[in-house]
Amino acid sequence: MTWDDRVVPKLHWSIDRTAHGFSKLGYQVVPRLMPQWRGVEVQRDVPYRRSGLPEHRLDVYRPSGKAQSLPTIFYVHGGAFSMMSKDTHAVMAYQLASHGYQVFMVNYRQGVDHAYPRPIEDVCAALLWVLERGAELGADLDRLALMGESAGANLTAALAYCVHNPRPELFARAVYDRNVRVRCVLPMYGAHDMHDMERFWRDPRKRHRMASWIKRTIVEMSVAYLGSADPRRCPLASPLRLYRARPPKGARRMPPFFMSAGTADPLLADTIGLREALEARGVDCELHVHRGEMHAFDVLLWRSAARAHWRAVFAFLERHLKPTIEALPADAASHRVDDEGSEATSASTRRRARVQNVRPLPGHTSTVAPAPKPPGTPPSVRPAPPPASPPDEPTASRVTG
Repeated sequence: MTWDDRVVPKLHWSIDRTAHGFSKLGYQVVPRLMPQWRGVEVQRDVPYRRSGLPEHRLDVYRPSGKAQSLPTIFYVHGGAFSMMSKDTHAVMAYQLASHGYQVFMVNYRQGVDHAYPRPIEDVCAALLWVLERGAELGADLDRLALMGESAGANLTAALAYCVHNPRPELFARAVYDRNVRVRCVLPMYGAHDMHDMERFWRDPRKRHRMASWIKRTIVEMSVAYLGSADPRRCPLASPLRLYRARPPKGARRMPPFFMSAGTADPLLADTIGLREALEARGVDCELHVHRGEMHAFDVLLWRSAARAHWRAVFAFLERHLKPTIEALPADAASHRVDDEGSEATSASTRRRARVQNVRPLPGHTSTVAPAPKPPGTPPSVRPAPPPASPPDEPTASRVTG
């Protein structure tokens, strides 16, 4: 047994216990200290399955005193498929609810004792519960977004695939058959392919730079999700491969995606890969890459990179969830892939690319045009005029430094 074999499990256990300990104490105090969080009400531990397990519960966050239905975010927490919970990720729900959204923060089974397909099965069941009961709790299900980070990003991307593409799994088919209209999807810094986890450091430069405990954590993440199963027998565990494949007959048009990651995140390649796969399908996709930032940097709310991340998130949500129903396109739910598997496109699916204060990312190039110079841009940055584009383009793909 190597040093990493002994240390990494203990490290994960310590992180999980510390995070849950803070959740019990900190979230009783922090909302009182942060003015924007004081007006958020929380309904905790609502069961979405009748198992009696804490893993089958969710929390509901919404701005207090709001009588009307609110645009809704279905949130899946991260934790390497082995730790954390809805309680540890309350910071995400408070952030979203304090800006006028109703948030369903879900638990799900995780760890080798609850390997694939249980996590994605639970997430599908939670979404079905929200579709059945969410309106009673004040959710506007005509303005619904799916969101998650890290392991939760993998599950969010897989869930979005199940909503829009027919699958043979019964739990996935149940979600597809509901024909729910998801307005947008936000999978943040996820690992989207459980095959060949060593690909993240096979490049000799990465192999020497990446700490051994990080490599071990990435491998353990795959083991926690798949157990001893062959990844080829767990297709929904690798949504990146599904998005790269030819769309199946009956596939519906995918909604816009938003993704964010840091250049110091060892999982960055999967975020970039997912964007490329989505754009190859004609899906509007906005990507923000934050130079020098690590995994889960957005939790550190006091830092400038986290503030920039959340500003971009709220701008994206504002475009896709806040407009009135009458103002939104009427054909999004009915758009399908034809019998030959090639997706029809329209002017609204063409991508407008913008870059703000960017240097080329190592190992990645983008064909992009810069945006107009925003307030506060350093004098050394000389953005070019924005490219001409059709007036009905709804989103942009952006890489930010």
